[in-house]
Amino acid sequence: MKNREFLWGASTSAFQIEGAYNEGGKGLATTDVRKVPEGMADTKVAADHYHHWKEDVDLMAELGLKTYRMGFSWSRIMPDETLTPNPEGLAFYDELIDYLLEKGIEPFVTLYHFECPQALVEAFGGWKSRKMVDAYLKYAEVCFTHFKGRVKYWVTVNEQFIATAAPDLAMPYEPDAHLRSKWIYQISYHVSLAEHAAMALLRTVDPSAKIGPVNSMQVVYPLTSKPEDVLAAQEAEEMMEFYLLDMSVYGQYSPFAATWLKQRDLYPETLPEDEAVLQGSKPDFIGVNYYFSVCAKAEKKPFDFTTSFFWAGDDCLVVANPNLKKTEWMNMGTDAIGLYNGMRKIYERYRLPMIVTENGIAVSESLGEDGKIHDDYREEYLREHIQQIEKLEAEGYPVFGYCPWSFIDVLSSHQGFSKRYGLVFIDRTETDPKMCERVKKDSFYWYQSVIAQNGTEGL
Repeated sequence: MKNREFLWGASTSAFQIEGAYNEGGKGLATTDVRKVPEGMADTKVAADHYHHWKEDVDLMAELGLKTYRMGFSWSRIMPDETLTPNPEGLAFYDELIDYLLEKGIEPFVTLYHFECPQALVEAFGGWKSRKMVDAYLKYAEVCFTHFKGRVKYWVTVNEQFIATAAPDLAMPYEPDAHLRSKWIYQISYHVSLAEHAAMALLRTVDPSAKIGPVNSMQVVYPLTSKPEDVLAAQEAEEMMEFYLLDMSVYGQYSPFAATWLKQRDLYPETLPEDEAVLQGSKPDFIGVNYYFSVCAKAEKKPFDFTTSFFWAGDDCLVVANPNLKKTEWMNMGTDAIGLYNGMRKIYERYRLPMIVTENGIAVSESLGEDGKIHDDYREEYLREHIQQIEKLEAEGYPVFGYCPWSFIDVLSSHQGFSKRYGLVFIDRTETDPKMCERVKKDSFYWYQSVIAQNGTEGL
């Protein structure tokens, strides 16, 4: 990398690593109460970061991280509907952030990463209600004020597309499929209002800090060169990614997205005063989460309200790319060049600095007879993707950091610890947390070398 200040990091989220779901005054989150299949790990212990945080930061320092993209648990900081800050929760994050800074690691903090306080869902329906916008702003204000000067990078919302497309994470269960789809877009609109209000608030609380969204980047190729398939790919990218980023950056839907929503009776209810909020702020950067690309083809059929758009629309179908190599957990295949393609599109549409906040490969792993994990496949995946970032930087695109997912093995939302992404192995099974011993994988040492020499050349 030409940039000697490039932020080499790694990522996690609070509910996927912390555990201690009912310790330290924490309230329940939607991620704590959602049903998981029998015999699968849940959030009660997760990777037990709550009790291993100092050891984890020591490992980060050994790795050489410049930044740690982490998450706050809203329900640990504000356990109930009164939104009264929890001193124990703030103290936990105080210790963690102070130790990160002591080790020379920049905290890169996500305010909202899928987990909504369950108390707010029960009190007024969670993100279904506009009350949630005010609640999020109070939460953000506590965080911005309390950690002022210590946290210089804030993420408003992680992957709004996923956070809102899984309504059990954000609102009470809605049995009617059409209404459920309609609420997904209403929730998304409320999240956008909250996001812009928080960005404006940070400008007054801590003008030196930076803030932006983390985007679930969708790279969609046409399945064939037929014009209909090209249009289908454009539509898929627009309604899986760009309509959300347009709201984050410009505070408005594109003409296509607005038309698409209205034609399907999915357009959210708005108020005249919303425009001032949506137009009143703009992010400093865009975070990019990327794992794989897909294809799309034109296909006319009834709109399937029982599933998310990225599996089926009424004139567009998202499918796997037949030219890509599939893996055990990544059945759409892997595509390093897609990272380059997607980030170029984002920059050309928004002209904002970018940081890769998640990028990784999921694999079923267990300790070998030698007590180690030899994950050359992870080294290969990360190398190929980092090289695309190096290409972007060499061409002059403003990419200022790279954070693989994940630093340690994390609790997967749907597969527990059956699939693992980490540079550090967590020694536990689905049903037995054991001691959650940390074991450095081979990829840990490989990434350590990348950071040390500021790039992949020769590795």
